[in-house]
Amino acid sequence: MNRALVLPYDATAIAEAARLIAEAKPVAMPTETVYGLAADATRGEAVAAIYAAKGRPSFNPLIVHVLDLAAAEALAELPAGARKLAGTFWPGPLTIVAPLRTDAPIAALATAGLPTVALRSPAHPAMRDLLRACGKPLAAPSANASGTISPTQAGHVLRSLGRSIDLIVDGGPTSVGLESTIVAVDGHGLRILRPGPITADQLADASGLPVAVGVSGTIEAPGQLAQHYAPSKPVRLDAVEAREGEWLIGFGPVAGNVSLSPSGDLSEAAVRLFELLHEADMKGAARIAFAPIPETGLGVAINDRLRRAAA
Repeated sequence: MNRALVLPYDATAIAEAARLIAEAKPVAMPTETVYGLAADATRGEAVAAIYAAKGRPSFNPLIVHVLDLAAAEALAELPAGARKLAGTFWPGPLTIVAPLRTDAPIAALATAGLPTVALRSPAHPAMRDLLRACGKPLAAPSANASGTISPTQAGHVLRSLGRSIDLIVDGGPTSVGLESTIVAVDGHGLRILRPGPITADQLADASGLPVAVGVSGTIEAPGQLAQHYAPSKPVRLDAVEAREGEWLIGFGPVAGNVSLSPSGDLSEAAVRLFELLHEADMKGAARIAFAPIPETGLGVAINDRLRRAAA
């Protein structure tokens, strides 16, 4: 395959993306979290093309993107708590895992054969334009080779998947920088399956339900593999100074070679995390080190990604 075409986000790019989607081909699209590799979630061959491009294991389910709550309810049995969360956080960086409707036209490969489906309504205008243009739910995991660093810029996608896909729509750097929070909802409460930009306290406040971190030992949702988001070099965490051969990514009082946030701002750190991981991976240093990140608020999601990168 030739190198992917990169088009700036505009009406022409969306029309070309929709044309490729109709041909069961995946296209890389910006979202507010990271760039996603989108394809028609109702067609098995289209979903298979995502797995093939990414080299993704087929037991790892995909997030299905929809335009709004009504579109989600056509695909899943949403309990009251899930509808309340959607009303508060959609469109935005929250993925809700709920039982798949028996009549939902979702390809089994998109759910990895599970009886549930992971749904998100994205906020980025490019992805929303594509959803409108296609009129279909779109499966869209991160647009990178499976297990590698998530892409927050079109150039990251080009380096990782440039010879595996036909089109990258360039919407500039992503605004959030971390993948969505994933939550499972039942009548008793919420379980966070993957930490993300929406915190446990925000979920509890919006739903009025108790929130737990759910680790069942099985894959229930995307982003639960023990090793994920990984660069090509070893990663050391909680470093206050660089050892020989290390590129140190600082935070707060630990300056490092570069810093996630000199002021210790967790939102800034989340936005810069994958960008600086990509940068460190391309440096001459043999190893990467990260300064300590507090395990509060967005720090929970940042540390989740770092532990998987270091695994």
